[in-house]
Amino acid sequence: MTGFDSKTHWQDVYASKATTAVSWYQETPAPSRDLLQLAGAGQDTGIIDIGGGASILTDTLLGLGYRDLSVLDISPAALEAAQARLGRSAGNVEWIVADITQWRPERTYDIWHDRAAFHFLVEENSRIAYVERLRSALPVGGHVIIGTFAPDGPEKCSGLTVQRYDARSLGAALGAGFRLIDSRRYDHLTPWHAVQHFHFGTFRREA
Repeated sequence: MTGFDSKTHWQDVYASKATTAVSWYQETPAPSRDLLQLAGAGQDTGIIDIGGGASILTDTLLGLGYRDLSVLDISPAALEAAQARLGRSAGNVEWIVADITQWRPERTYDIWHDRAAFHFLVEENSRIAYVERLRSALPVGGHVIIGTFAPDGPEKCSGLTVQRYDARSLGAALGAGFRLIDSRRYDHLTPWHAVQHFHFGTFRREA
């Protein structure tokens, strides 16, 4: 998309809508919580949430006692909304303002979680850049959880075209060295009660 400024787009989204009024809002992030547990997450597990924005997932994990949480998002406004909601607890989270395709990880993580960020990368060079960052930040033995629109899910979100995935195509996008350990569908109900079909793939990095 020539001339498209991703940061401006997402800043405008969070400036114009309440965080509870966007289509991806979840009051209870059950799929992500359950898959983190499936991946063996413990209270000291290093977890990074890619495109986490103002998601309630951070609140949920803090409430469960997780102590090593990081949230990355391209929109400062989204992260500021989450910090304001969390209050003092926000100090227990590392907040990273970055474009995932340009980010330079300064550490590694045990689990890489991404609900509905990867599917916005419709250009191959962006997907390649994403996977390069993933490989830099996730050592062998780590897990990656990615939720995207399923093949029969929406073709667009927030006015942007998305790339839809199932387990096979998501595995192909990640490339060699990632073993699928769980694949599941999830029907997300938007704040206005529309159903969106998601696919969640959980992989273990083995090479």
